[in-house]
Amino acid sequence: MPVLNERGYLRRAVETVLAQDVPGPTELVLALGPSTDGTTELARELAREDERIILVDNPAADIPIGLNLAIRAGRYPTVVRVDAHSELDPSYARRALASLDRVRAANVGGVMRADGRTPFQRAVARAYNSPIGLGGGAYHGGTQEGEAESAYLGVMRRAVLDEVGLFDESIRRGEDWELNLRIRRAGYRVWFDPALAVTYWPRESWTRLVRQFAATGRWRGELVRRFGRGNSLRFFAPPLLVLMILLAVVVAALQLTGVLQGWWSVAASVVYVPLVVYAALVIGVALGPGGGRGWRDKLWTAAVLPTMHLAWGWGFVVGIIRGAHDTVDTSRLGSRNTPLP
Repeated sequence: MPVLNERGYLRRAVETVLAQDVPGPTELVLALGPSTDGTTELARELAREDERIILVDNPAADIPIGLNLAIRAGRYPTVVRVDAHSELDPSYARRALASLDRVRAANVGGVMRADGRTPFQRAVARAYNSPIGLGGGAYHGGTQEGEAESAYLGVMRRAVLDEVGLFDESIRRGEDWELNLRIRRAGYRVWFDPALAVTYWPRESWTRLVRQFAATGRWRGELVRRFGRGNSLRFFAPPLLVLMILLAVVVAALQLTGVLQGWWSVAASVVYVPLVVYAALVIGVALGPGGGRGWRDKLWTAAVLPTMHLAWGWGFVVGIIRGAHDTVDTSRLGSRNTPLP
């Protein structure tokens, strides 16, 4: 479990991990980044309460570095990646181990079941759980068991990790997708099991959501630069939306200044059609059952969906053009532009 500034979530996350009904010995390795909210002190307190908790320092704060430090510190043949912003059902690990054996997979993952504690966070959770929100990836609500492109969190065979290599520490977002790409290219199976579900708590504010999705989108652009069509087509929808908006702005400016007139102006107006369709789709989702119950829920849903799409899409465009370089997700870090103090 990589940990950074998670004091409000860490204790509950750790409790659900330690409560796993597993037929054998377990340990929980926390990779502690340089938190500033008392998370490290809480982690040390938890470690004093339970000898199964092992602490390793992750001064770089990057997730893949922390994951690799934790994996190397582990002793057992199965690695269960967990998140400090999530909660596990008591049967999660046992079910995952059974699936690993049953389908002879190298990595098994389930459904990210987002939830919220505030109206905004619940709106983000609804977007996460909707195929409109995050593009319909299996772990965002799939119901059909089978081979998968990637796995949310992941329950992995240590022997396979030793063979293909651990997480690529040069990739700060999307590191799980890249690892699963190597696993699949090595001839192993990545498996989605909808019977596995993890409760995930999304970002709690609009600015943090924007920073998270912009960083994630930029790293997806970097991954497209590195791996091309190894990436799913669904990743290209948000940047296409951004480009359509930019094109529409240019066309509107030319129409308003009289550069485009007559039939040329009418023909160019076709660019507005997909944007009208997208706006209608967002409004339809917000007004429907997926938008929540009250008008406040529905307004938040209508705001959150385009926020996620546009932040991710803009980040993707920048990532394609310029690469990700040292881009980090600062959504847990206030206003700083680096994870380090």
